[in-house]
Amino acid sequence: MRDGVARLVPACAAPSGMVRCWTMASRTLTLSLDLIARAHPDPVADDPDALALLSDAEMAPDLAAMLARRLSPEGGLWVFAYGSLLWSPEFSYHESRVGTVRGWHRRFCLRQHRFRGTLAQPGLVLALERGGLCRGVAFRLDEADPHATLMPVWRREMKGKGYEARWVAVATDAGPLRALTFVANRRSERYTGRLSDADLADTIAAAAGHLGPSAEYLFRTVEACAELGLHDRHLWRLQALVAERLERRAANDPPR
Repeated sequence: MRDGVARLVPACAAPSGMVRCWTMASRTLTLSLDLIARAHPDPVADDPDALALLSDAEMAPDLAAMLARRLSPEGGLWVFAYGSLLWSPEFSYHESRVGTVRGWHRRFCLRQHRFRGTLAQPGLVLALERGGLCRGVAFRLDEADPHATLMPVWRREMKGKGYEARWVAVATDAGPLRALTFVANRRSERYTGRLSDADLADTIAAAAGHLGPSAEYLFRTVEACAELGLHDRHLWRLQALVAERLERRAANDPPR
């Protein structure tokens, strides 16, 4: 993607019963990194006390138990990405496939009090919620030592106690596979439930942490989906709503 325009190879019509691919070559993102930078010009200091994080020693038993629930090692070790792992994977991989997970959809439903938000102004990150379907990417990882291979991504997703891990069925053009993914932990204090798009946009537009604005997380995820030919109406609508709010924020707080 250059200049906010998604330029993709035209998508093919999907077989009956499968999700239709989306071509986005003619669509332009309203949200941009330049707009985000103008609306959030000042860096935010990290607050390590804002979010209690689990240690590797605390997380290791749950990862071992998750691997024990793996149905079969045949077919490879896969992780299904639908959010930031699309544009910032926490692993090297041997293969990637665009795929569909049914029974789950991506949605902003986890508060972020650190990283891309603060205690005073929390941001939001994506998780999988029950119902619908989600198009994303399955990555095949090295499986010589599954525990060591998965620990970096397990640490990233599970240390903040906002997610639960699941093995899910992923449909791909090359055939079905099972992959590890991360869904919303509805028992977590970070879980927001289903907020309106307006409330989501207000929160995302206002929040920033030491890793950057919450809006950047949204932008990079929409951009990655666009480049892969994955159209998500929820994300596309949100990026436009957030851009409107950032334009007002930038206009009310001109450069100093």
